[in-house]
Amino acid sequence: MLNLVLFGPPGAGKGTQSKKLIEKYDLIHLSTGDLLRGEISQGTALGLEAKKLMDDGKLVPDEVVIGMISNKLDANKKAKGFIFDGFPRTVAQAEALDQLLESKQSAISGMIALEVGDEELERRLLERGKESGRPDDANPEVIRKRIKEYNDKTAPVAGFYQQQDKFTSINGVGSVDEIFDAIVGVNESYN
Repeated sequence: MLNLVLFGPPGAGKGTQSKKLIEKYDLIHLSTGDLLRGEISQGTALGLEAKKLMDDGKLVPDEVVIGMISNKLDANKKAKGFIFDGFPRTVAQAEALDQLLESKQSAISGMIALEVGDEELERRLLERGKESGRPDDANPEVIRKRIKEYNDKTAPVAGFYQQQDKFTSINGVGSVDEIFDAIVGVNESYN
C-alpha cells in the first residue's frame, strides 16, 4: 500500500498535485480540509465548531481529525493507498497517524514537502480566494496568520519524518507539470 503525506503551507499546491497523484497511482485522497468543509456545508456541530476555528486561522483538535481519518480508512479497505493532504500538521498528529496506520497493518511510505516562499503563498491564496469565494483565502491578515501557524506548528513535522528517512523536499514553484514530475521521481523510490 502506498501512503503519501503531501506537505506544505496553505497555497503550496497540495490540492493540485494531489489530483494528479491520485490519477496516476489510483490513490484515495484524504484531505482533512475537504472532510472538514463537508462537515461545515452539512451544518453539523463539528462543522460549526471547525468553521469558527478555521475562520480564525486556527487548527481543529487532533482527536476529531484522527477519528475522521480512521473512518475514511475503514470505508476504503481495498484501496491501493492514500494521499494525506494537509495532515499531519503537528508531531503529535504524525505520531497518532503512525499509530492509527500501524493498528491497520499499514504505514506512511513517505512525506513530500512542497516548498514555497511566504510572499508567493499570500499571492496564490488571495487569487484562490477571488476564484473560490473561500473566506479564509480572501483576508490577507487571516492568510498571514495561517502561514505563521504553519511555520510555527506544522513545519516541525518534517523533522519527524526525516528521522524515519521518509522526508523529501521539492521546490513548489514552477509549472504544475514540472513540480509533478519531481514528485513522481521521488515517489518511484518508495516502490
